[in-house]
Amino acid sequence: MGLQPRSRLGSVGCVGRGRGRCRGGCASLCPSGGLWVSTPPPPRTPSLGSWAQRLCSVAGGGDTIFAVSSGHGRCGVAVIRTSGPGSRGALRSLCRPPELPPPRVMALRRIRDPATAHTLDRGLVVWFQGPRSFTGEDCAELHVHGGPAVLSGVLRALGRLPGLRPAEPGEFTRRAFRRGKLDLTAAEGLGDLIRAETEAQRRQALRQMEGELGQLYQRWSDTLTQALAHLEAYIDFSEDDNVEEEVLCQVDGAVRALQQELGAHLQDGRRGELLRGGVHTVIAGPPNVGKSSLLNLLCQRPAAIVSPVAGTTRDVLEVALDVGGYPLVLSDTAGLRHATDPVEQEGVSRARHRLQRADLVLAVLDATVVPTEPAKLGAALGSLLPPTAPPCILVLNKADLLRGEGETLRDACSQGDPLPPTTLLSCKTGEGLDNLLGLLARQLARLCGDPLAGSPSLTQSRHSLHLGDCATALARYGHERRRDLGLAAEQLRLARRHLGRITGHVGAEDVLDIIFRDFCIGK
Repeated sequence: MGLQPRSRLGSVGCVGRGRGRCRGGCASLCPSGGLWVSTPPPPRTPSLGSWAQRLCSVAGGGDTIFAVSSGHGRCGVAVIRTSGPGSRGALRSLCRPPELPPPRVMALRRIRDPATAHTLDRGLVVWFQGPRSFTGEDCAELHVHGGPAVLSGVLRALGRLPGLRPAEPGEFTRRAFRRGKLDLTAAEGLGDLIRAETEAQRRQALRQMEGELGQLYQRWSDTLTQALAHLEAYIDFSEDDNVEEEVLCQVDGAVRALQQELGAHLQDGRRGELLRGGVHTVIAGPPNVGKSSLLNLLCQRPAAIVSPVAGTTRDVLEVALDVGGYPLVLSDTAGLRHATDPVEQEGVSRARHRLQRADLVLAVLDATVVPTEPAKLGAALGSLLPPTAPPCILVLNKADLLRGEGETLRDACSQGDPLPPTTLLSCKTGEGLDNLLGLLARQLARLCGDPLAGSPSLTQSRHSLHLGDCATALARYGHERRRDLGLAAEQLRLARRHLGRITGHVGAEDVLDIIFRDFCIGK
């Protein structure tokens, strides 16, 4: 049995490089980049029947993938999705009658196993003809009952069909990116939308998935492309008097305007990142002032151990909350004091480390022992927190134990400077909780901003890194502009390349795996 050279596009027995797996026993690559294939090809699996084989043959190569796209576990309806050139044939081989409805029209069909002709379920089916689909390829969906036995049977039947294989995590979205259905920022927005747990997160993710962030970066890239073209035209043709000196002024003006816009975009206080990942908030204070009680009150369950013994909390306890539609990651920490016990010393050290990294602090003091004068109360708070502390809300706990000094403290809470937003609270009775939640919601809104207002915010550290490099290249353009126009043009090319890496238009290979590996299978 010899080896025969085939073309790069191949035939039914072979596919070209990068187009999928050879179904005819590939041996190696030919010098021209095609595949050398053993002939004749080995016989196909006979149990499926020649009719199903013909329906699922993948002309021109390329894998067809399938997966459950609606999540796992018992449910009323589950969606199984396929994508690839064999999707239509796979759907016809599983459905009876085999005639499919028009594209994008759902129809009720009996779903059976082609190998045994046994009925697996009755459900709705729909197919999408490429490129009018999520991935840009031919796609099919089977909406079946969500019991484990039904799903297992349908997936086994699909897995037996030739040319079909289970999808990898994020592979559907990756194919959509490859075919230009969405850029990398939109793909990241889709991942964020799937993981969104609060209303504000949903709004931000949906805005990014719809392409607003990518459109902003594409507009900047177009500006740089035009500026670079004008600069290179001046370099090549200025000696022939075909390009006027005014062109350089236009390029300089465009670069300066882009620098200002990009700088404002970078200096947004990490609003998008905070909204995407949650505002990390630390409950801090001396021992036995009610920090763990406050955590339990806010999450409405006994998440932390509460004891009258000072120093009970030794480690950091973290819970995620939704406050006014904004994500809050709340950490209960050890009481801040000079400890002698080695275990408590480690707890205090971890508490101080969390304070330095926090986005927001809930500083808790005992309302029965604090001074009532605002200046002295501010000094007591200042001694508790580090000099570079993040924004803070002061919570004066144990308000139920106050007597005559309660009104004086309430007056101090409304003074403002030198105090941060301050409220009285009783973790025992719940008095003052609504006021605290209102303060929290306002602080979160200030830190995260309105996800629907203004320009879309940065949501990924990857974006910040490339935008920072782009800003650096634009700054160097001004320096090189006075020395050498060729070197100045190179800085514009570099800035444009960094923008392209964000959206995936250039240099995307090194970030694809990072972006898509966090997607669930079926998406």
